[in-house]
Formats: sequence, structure tokens, C-alpha cells
Amino acid sequence: MRTFVMVAGLLLAAQAVVAQGVAVKEAQPGPLAQAKITADSALKVALARVPGASLKSGEIEREHRRLVYSFDLTVRGRRGIEEVQVDARTGAVVSQEHESEAAEATEAADPARAPEARP
Repeated sequence: MRTFVMVAGLLLAAQAVVAQGVAVKEAQPGPLAQAKITADSALKVALARVPGASLKSGEIEREHRRLVYSFDLTVRGRRGIEEVQVDARTGAVVSQEHESEAAEATEAADPARAPEARP
């Protein structure tokens, strides 16, 4: 029974976590508990930066020693995605970048090649 519970816990840790109605991926347990603002609040900030956008995906992660919500937003009639990162402690927008479909595919295939993953 303990093995089942432990395996189930590990699977949940790698899956999306629903935080106040917004599903955000948490690669490892812990970052969501450290956030000072909710995923809902961070998403509102991100959507305000990209009028007419809708959420494609979201995650909470540590990037460049900062805890951020990272949202991939799509805009109808526009190719690619807008990636908006919101500081999970202050609610400030940390970065906003348009990613082409090709760049998004490369990042999905090999996250280590993503521009923000490089030193």
C-alpha cells in the first residue's frame, strides 16, 4: 500500500497542479507552495499584457534564481505564442517574448535548447 501511495505522489508531482482554477505544471513539488500570489492572479496580469489572448499552458518554475509563473498564450489569427513570465512573489511581469511555431516546437522537443535555459 505504501508503494502505491508513493508512486501516486510522484506521478502527481510531475503533472499539472490546479491552483485556484488555473492548471499550472509543477516539475517538482515545492514551488507552488513558495508562491506569494495565486496562479489566477498571475494569469490575469499576463492576459492584461496580451489583449485578446487565451491560455495554452502554464507552469511554475525557478528561472534565473527567480520563482516565476510562465504562461504560453495564443492570440486568434496570430501564429506562434506569447510567453509571459510573472514573478510568483511580486506579481510583476518579468519577461514577455513572442515565440514562433518553430521555436516552440524546438523548446517542446528539447527544453534545454530554450533561449531562457541557456546561461
